[in-house]
Amino acid sequence: MRPIVIVPACTRDFGEHPYHAAQHKYVDAVAIGADCAPMILPSMGERLDLETMLDLCDGIMLTGSASNVHPSYYSEEVLDPTLPQDPDRDQTTLPLIREAVKRGIPIIAICRGFQEMNVALGGSLFQAVQSVPGHFDHRENPELGMDEQYGDAHKVRITPGGMLHGILGVEEIPVNSLHGQGVNGLAPGLTVEAVAEDGLVEAFSVSISPGFTLAVQWHPEWRIAHNPHSMKMFGAFGDACRARFQSKKRKNP
Repeated sequence: MRPIVIVPACTRDFGEHPYHAAQHKYVDAVAIGADCAPMILPSMGERLDLETMLDLCDGIMLTGSASNVHPSYYSEEVLDPTLPQDPDRDQTTLPLIREAVKRGIPIIAICRGFQEMNVALGGSLFQAVQSVPGHFDHRENPELGMDEQYGDAHKVRITPGGMLHGILGVEEIPVNSLHGQGVNGLAPGLTVEAVAEDGLVEAFSVSISPGFTLAVQWHPEWRIAHNPHSMKMFGAFGDACRARFQSKKRKNP
């Protein structure tokens, strides 16, 4: 048996019907990179039995998405109403993150998931990084093909002696960049693990959590088997999930 990693779904309408959906690349990253068993979690908000799901899982992966965390969660108004929102996902993932951090459940978070973690723990976001003086435009060019959109866009500097540095063993790596929002105020208890060349926070860990936590703004799940750095990150996450799985087995043989 392999550890179970829950992957919270986005909500999408296909035709006239609403769906819970997760992209293949995120599910594949759990299976290939972490060597764990992915389980898609429906975004049901308050209707979700959170306790049962957290008791069942050995890890959580928070995915990227086209939607943004609603700014009311960090006391702001919506800057651009044309950008998509996903209130059901917000109502699912934000309490999920807070409880998982308390329990020490391993978490790896990507893009929107990275932003969700910061907001859930008390931080805030830039709603349009490209409009903030001193920062680059971190969005992808939608006119390019997918391989080009997910190609290397800039480098990130990794915090010496930090968690991510320990996993990768290097001081900087090239990353892709497909986001319009980003960390503004870092939540209490978070530790910066990497920054972009313009100073934007690109990775953090949760120092107040007893378990593995790594959140990154870029997309390590893209063609994960061909990216050694991504494989190392997901491998470390998978090791933490296996450790939790074994600990639960010892407590409940």
